[in-house]
Amino acid sequence: MTVTSPTRAPREIRKDLPTDFSASIAVFLIALPLSLGIALATGAPLQAGLVAAAVGGIVGGWLGGAPLQVSGPAAGLTVVTAELIQHYGWRTTCAITVLAGVCQLGLAALRTARSALMVSPAIVHGLLAGIGVTIALAQLHIVLGGNPQSSAVANVLGLPAQLADLHPAALGVSVLTLTVLLAWPWLPGRVGRVLRKAPAALAAVAGATAVASLSGLSLPRVDLPSWRSHALPEVPDGPVLGILAAVLTIALVGSVQSLLSAVATDKLIASERRTDNRPPRADLNRELWGQGAANIVSGALGGLPVSGVAVRSVANVKSGAVSRRSTMLHGLWVVLAAGLLVPVLDLIPLAALAALVMAVGVQMVNITHLRSVTRHREILVYGTTIVAVVLGGVLEGVAIGIAVAVALALHRLARTRITVERLDDGVHRMRVRGQLTFLAVPRLSRELNRIPHDGHVVIELDGSFMDHAAYETLHDWQDSHLAHGGSLEVTGRGGSSARLPEAVPVAAPADGPDGRPADASHHGDRSRRAPQRGVHQCCRPWTPWQNHCDHRPAGTRTVTATAAAKAAAATTEAQAEAAGGQAGPTASRRRGAGQLASGITAFQRDTAPHVRDELARLAREGQRPSQLFLTCADSRLVTSMITASGPGDLFTVRNVGNLVPLPGAESTDDSVAAAIEYAVDVLKVDSITVCGHSGCGAMQALLSSAPGLPMTPLRRWLRHGLPSLERMASRDHAWARISGRLPADAVEQLCLTNVVQQLEHLRAHESVARRLAEGTLELHGMYFHVGEAQAYLLSEGEDFFDCRVFDTVGQHA
Repeated sequence: MTVTSPTRAPREIRKDLPTDFSASIAVFLIALPLSLGIALATGAPLQAGLVAAAVGGIVGGWLGGAPLQVSGPAAGLTVVTAELIQHYGWRTTCAITVLAGVCQLGLAALRTARSALMVSPAIVHGLLAGIGVTIALAQLHIVLGGNPQSSAVANVLGLPAQLADLHPAALGVSVLTLTVLLAWPWLPGRVGRVLRKAPAALAAVAGATAVASLSGLSLPRVDLPSWRSHALPEVPDGPVLGILAAVLTIALVGSVQSLLSAVATDKLIASERRTDNRPPRADLNRELWGQGAANIVSGALGGLPVSGVAVRSVANVKSGAVSRRSTMLHGLWVVLAAGLLVPVLDLIPLAALAALVMAVGVQMVNITHLRSVTRHREILVYGTTIVAVVLGGVLEGVAIGIAVAVALALHRLARTRITVERLDDGVHRMRVRGQLTFLAVPRLSRELNRIPHDGHVVIELDGSFMDHAAYETLHDWQDSHLAHGGSLEVTGRGGSSARLPEAVPVAAPADGPDGRPADASHHGDRSRRAPQRGVHQCCRPWTPWQNHCDHRPAGTRTVTATAAAKAAAATTEAQAEAAGGQAGPTASRRRGAGQLASGITAFQRDTAPHVRDELARLAREGQRPSQLFLTCADSRLVTSMITASGPGDLFTVRNVGNLVPLPGAESTDDSVAAAIEYAVDVLKVDSITVCGHSGCGAMQALLSSAPGLPMTPLRRWLRHGLPSLERMASRDHAWARISGRLPADAVEQLCLTNVVQQLEHLRAHESVARRLAEGTLELHGMYFHVGEAQAYLLSEGEDFFDCRVFDTVGQHA
């Protein structure tokens, strides 16, 4: 079902106008110094930055598809624009900006906006980081009182000479700007809370300007010439291929940056606001259309290239903007400032703007992005793209990054590790790690021929793909090995039995005379070993339960479940008849009972022999778990699976919504408090973990609950989650997010906030508070994303943006 936003009434529009007005002022105060700084960094006339900011706000805000995204001159296009100005001059660069806008209109007409998001995040992050490094190196020379060189390499080589010829006044103003910029968000007390309402960038530039003016320092300053002499575009003059490459570079880099910013803005809105207070989701093709129109107008008026800017968009959302009017008003304020505040703007030292832009460049090397690409093993692509952008340029860097990403993907596809070892009992075990393709056939054949023909072999396949050449090699060797009297067992990762497609027949395990499963090894023409009760490896321990795994088509799952139920019913009837009973409707097992019996049978046969000794020890000595694990009753959370724990490790409490009622709360539940007291005081656990998860039904119910509904047991219980809902809506508490990204929607935001809130509830319990004071107990927050099969742990303290962050638990730790 598609949800559309209702038409806003004129009264609602008038009601929201003050909010949009105040948000536009906040965005304007950030955009003004940044626009001048980016123009300075590109070598363009300083008015060009103001033109781009005004056009991006008015035209981009009016025509764009992301209502709260703010467009203007962006740091991501700084290096590209600077190179164009050096090669073709400023007026030709303006014409290239116009043509890039036309190209963006064409891409929007072809509805290719979503295709722009197919670029690997490692390449995009590496591109932005490389641009940030280039910007920082260039602006460092202005900070030290000199002039930047033509390339990043030249800027590095020129640093020793620049350090030997420092300009104390410029350096002092730059240091003051950076100090205010970094310290502003951390101003303490009530006065600090009031001052922090002003943007840090504005405060830094204004403070440096005031000091420079009052002290009479002789410094290069902003010089805005008369608008009558403002340069307008001219017909491009240069090689056609070079002009075409420049147009495509501006269009593609600007489009990707704008679309990624629009998606990030949507995620921020979803995490910040309730569904009844959100603007429509971004229309990416319309956003591309708006960016193209803005670039045409900006270039025609002698402005810098325009794209969506994440910093200003975040400020717009955080300031409470409701509609696109805030973006358009911010553009209007820029126009007024360009006409009325020229004497004030001329007082700004260039060193202060350079320090501001240098800080922006350093921030583009984002540590969160670095952690993300490292976790996904794409650090090589990321690092190569950075180096290529710094040494060669944006277009060359992106091309090299794509080439390295493709080469890495091919390497991972072709990389296969094959090892053979001889166990103490004479069994040969072959382990195959990776994809089995024709490239691995020579090694596979060589290792297979080293195995004696008359022995027992276990082949463990750990991969998701086997091509025809590898299959034929394995199949032919299998036939030869069995013909010579050998035996064979093919398993998946971790020892789960598997089979070669169409080569190893599947038969149900037959019970021997002693009641144990008969030998399931391959030996000559004897019965093949039965595979696991479900082919897919990720669900191997839980495959007795039908329909739990979505790796089979829906029709197959239904037929399999039905067949299992009929088989269980038939078995029950046969047993009843053998006992002389009457097989009637009550004698047939229900499907659920059949599944339960099948699961218990599998446990007794496969698992109980391995854990019997450990359980016997625990029965003698009693339980001594290391932690209390409090989580949701959701069936998708298998605590032993996600924590790799075994018998006796966790004392687990599960309820709807992983809630911890406050002591003495109305309609409190003593069962949770009793479990906490028992775990802390009797079992002496070392830690308590509260684990939430994605898609929690309890959190969805809290968000959609309406007042006045009759109380049911579930609604009474969910009242213990109301403090989490209030915490999420409060501006007095730090909100929670996942490292590297914003919450996907309001439900995920509440799931994360609920973990933080329930930890606060835990501290209110007397036994927990006492152990915490003694320093003998730890509290941990955990979030499990079901769809990603990824666990996150709540870190200590808050990050730079006053957020509680859930960090990824390393997949390769």
